[in-house]
Amino acid sequence: MRRISCFVIFLWFLFFKTFGQIDENKVSRFILNYSKTQDLKVEAVRAILDSAKYVPEIIERISRPAEDISWKRYRNIFITNERITKGVTFWSDYESTLNAVSKDSGVEIEYLVAILGVETYYGEKKGGYKVLDALYTLAFGYPKRASFFTKELGEFITLSSTQNLDLYSAEGSYAGAIGYCQFMPSSYRAYAKSFDNSKSCDLVNNVDDAIMSAANYLKVHKWKNGGKVAIQVQKVSNVINLNTNYIKPKNTVQYFMERGYQVEGQSMTDLVSIIELDNEISKEYWMGFSNFYVLTRYNHSPLYAMVVHQLAQEIRILKN
Repeated sequence: MRRISCFVIFLWFLFFKTFGQIDENKVSRFILNYSKTQDLKVEAVRAILDSAKYVPEIIERISRPAEDISWKRYRNIFITNERITKGVTFWSDYESTLNAVSKDSGVEIEYLVAILGVETYYGEKKGGYKVLDALYTLAFGYPKRASFFTKELGEFITLSSTQNLDLYSAEGSYAGAIGYCQFMPSSYRAYAKSFDNSKSCDLVNNVDDAIMSAANYLKVHKWKNGGKVAIQVQKVSNVINLNTNYIKPKNTVQYFMERGYQVEGQSMTDLVSIIELDNEISKEYWMGFSNFYVLTRYNHSPLYAMVVHQLAQEIRILKN
């Protein structure tokens, strides 16, 4: 009898460990709101969520994002000879598509290749979590960003009915990002664009659609063809302390030069921001132009934008 009692307690422990982190009140509110706005039966929406699982590992992973490490360590993850070489191979394999998309969107080929290289290693690492489980876990078990992920959960359920995605088996990142481009469901719905102008757009299996969609994302966010992205600058010892916690360019090159940042051969009237990157024992200083800011619309981390920029340059050099 004692063994049975212990076993029952153990089962209850497992139950609460697995489901105890989910806010059931938020689940119920979501079901009611989504069924009302989408004109679906409550039972149908509840059946969808009943099939989802809470995955504790997802909470652990989102609590320690890669962008929290130093620039030196972050750069070493993505700027490798292998990733650069694979980028050149990817460019050669899909050159016709890349040429057409670049001409149409104005986004340089090397940046399209670099984004896919950073996001999914050119499609080899698209994520191994069920998107429904990931968004369910984060929407109802991660209060810090519950509002964002609750919205994305609704977007994903809607997306699955309009695109070629299986609601229950589609896989992506631990944050619920999908396909070559790692678009969140809302971005998939807003920016996905098929290469052949068909209604359906497959970012999981169709490379042409993925390239087109990544370009469309940057184009919509005002990428400037031929525009600068970032240049490294020097900071003199008596520099005036400035607020550099913004990424969107709002001051001129001249403004920063007058305050102690040194750079040569640049138009004094270009709008830039100053990007500080921690190299563990020192710092790097860069001027970020409007295209740098556009890259941060894809991922808000300046580390991400910088590594895309530098990978793009390395790929272009090796390709040429």
